[in-house]
Amino acid sequence: MSGEPQPGIEPGIEVAGVTKLYGTVRALDEIDLRLGPGVTGLLGPNGSGKSTLLKLVSGQLRPDTGTVRVGGLDPFAQPEVFRSLGLCPEQDKFYEEQTGESFVTALTRLHGYGAREARERARAALTRVGMAEHMGKRIQAMSRGMRQRTKIAQAIAHDPPIVLLDEPLTGTDPIGRADLIALVRELGQQGRCVVVSSHVLHEVEAMTHQVVMVRYGRLRATGDIARLRALLDDRPYRFRVEVARPRALAAALVVLPHVRAAEVVDATTLELTTTDLAALCRALPREAAALGLVIDRLGSPDADLESLYRYLIERPGGPT
Repeated sequence: MSGEPQPGIEPGIEVAGVTKLYGTVRALDEIDLRLGPGVTGLLGPNGSGKSTLLKLVSGQLRPDTGTVRVGGLDPFAQPEVFRSLGLCPEQDKFYEEQTGESFVTALTRLHGYGAREARERARAALTRVGMAEHMGKRIQAMSRGMRQRTKIAQAIAHDPPIVLLDEPLTGTDPIGRADLIALVRELGQQGRCVVVSSHVLHEVEAMTHQVVMVRYGRLRATGDIARLRALLDDRPYRFRVEVARPRALAAALVVLPHVRAAEVVDATTLELTTTDLAALCRALPREAAALGLVIDRLGSPDADLESLYRYLIERPGGPT
């Protein structure tokens, strides 16, 4: 297993005008989306259409309207796309009597590899996900975290340029989550197109700053977290600063045009409200230095993915 995607289709996904119906329910409604190399987080509440979108991209469903292209190919009609596509589904389905090694080897052989190379690739993939010491264990005896790692191993054993991961960290312990987050980031850095569907926002934020948010089958927002947050100019940022003399710093900053409010929270904490976070970050060290102050800690509770997600999901409209 080389660690680099094998030659094949380009690492890209294009969804154009896609609608998917389940009876009278629109699981997806006129979705337009383009994803290229790198890691993208797919976010949304339960029932928002995330799993349906992944099933369309992985060729398990056909759209009712619109087109889906994976590396320029139709995944539902052109099965050759699967050689270049890796999928870790949310569902936990195995041949329980097999070992992890035999399971991943069997699925790797389905991609066209001979027995020896498939076995070598399976072992390399299982080692890569931290299963080197457990690949000989029967799946029925594995912990939930081991089963999850085995699913991820089968998704990457054939070095696909496109990887779809549906809730990949479910059931893993803290060390396992940290290892798998690092692996996902590595896959993106290698130039693969990696889509991660998850409801654990801080884990997604640790993997990538590129997100796609869906709700009620419609795109809510796509792009870089910081860029999306900057588009929400009707909601100012809160920014907290820990400093020895917060009142003095508040007096210096509150006169700036982009500072809406300055509140002294306690003897060492100042909370500012600003419409321009970048301008505040430039002004803050300048004003603190002029007062002879040392900033001990700073941060914005409104600049993370969780805050952005909560705002976009709750408000009736949002940037795309």
